[in-house]
Amino acid sequence: MTQELTLSLVGGGNMATALAAGLIGKRCAAHDVHVIDPNEAVRSRWREQGTTVAAVPDAQLSDRRVWIFAVKPQHMKAVVLACRPFLRPDTLVISIAAGITSGTIAAWLGAPGKPWTCLVRCMPNTPALIGAGVTGLMAVPGVSEDDKAVAQQLMRAVGEVVWVKDDKALDAVTALSGSGPAYVFLFLEALMQGARDLGLNDEQSRQLALATLNGSTQLAALSPDSPAVLRERVTSKGGTTAAALAVFEQRQFTAIVHEAMQAASDRAAELAIEFAQ
Repeated sequence: MTQELTLSLVGGGNMATALAAGLIGKRCAAHDVHVIDPNEAVRSRWREQGTTVAAVPDAQLSDRRVWIFAVKPQHMKAVVLACRPFLRPDTLVISIAAGITSGTIAAWLGAPGKPWTCLVRCMPNTPALIGAGVTGLMAVPGVSEDDKAVAQQLMRAVGEVVWVKDDKALDAVTALSGSGPAYVFLFLEALMQGARDLGLNDEQSRQLALATLNGSTQLAALSPDSPAVLRERVTSKGGTTAAALAVFEQRQFTAIVHEAMQAASDRAAELAIEFAQ
C-alpha cells in the first residue's frame, strides 16, 4: 500500500477511530480520509484531525478507493443503499459489521443477479482500540490478490489478521476472538472477586489478576509448548493448582466454554438471517 491510498470510513465510531490511528500519517494523509457520520460531535472530532466529513453519503465517496463500513448492523442496509450510487468499478468495500453475510452485502451493493465482487468482510475485536486486536477476514470470489493485500494491511493497523474461507468460518471467528474479550473480562472479574473474598484489597486483586493473565498469555505466545503442557508444568500432584483445577473439571469448565462459543456462533448465524430482511 502506498501513500496514494484514499479511504472512506462510513461510520466514525470507536473502531473507525482505532483504524485511523494506525493509518493516518503512516499509510495515508488525513485529507485522504473521508468520514461519514450523522453525529455532529463525531464529525467535529474527525474534522479537527484534518479529514473531510459528511453527515450522509455524498459524491466524495466516489473519490475514495476503499470504503470501510463501520456502522451498527441494524443500520447497515440503509447505509449501504445510500452509498451505492457512488460506487466505482474498482471500489474495494470492507465491512466490519457483525452478523451480516458477504452474500447479503454483495447483493445490496450490486444489481439484481449481479452481486458486488470487490468485497472483504472482517471481524475485528475491541483490543483493536489499543492496537492489540486480531481480525478475521474473508473475501468473496473475485477479489484480487492486490485488494486482499490492501484489506490485510488496513486491518494490520490495529493488530494481527487471520484469513478464513467463508461466512461460516467468520462466525467461528466471532465466537472466539470477536466475543472472546468479554469472556476474558468475565474471567478477570471472577479472579478479582475471588481474590477480594480471600482477603486481598481491590488494588492488590486487580494488579495480581491483570499481571497473571498478561504474563500467562505472553508465555503461551512465546513458548514452543502447547497450553496443555504449560498447564501441566504449573500443576504439582496433590498441590494447590491441582486442587483448583479439580474444581474446574468437576464443574465442566471446558464444556461450558465450548457451549458458550457455540451459542455465539449460532447467534451470529441467526443475526445474518434477521439482518438480510
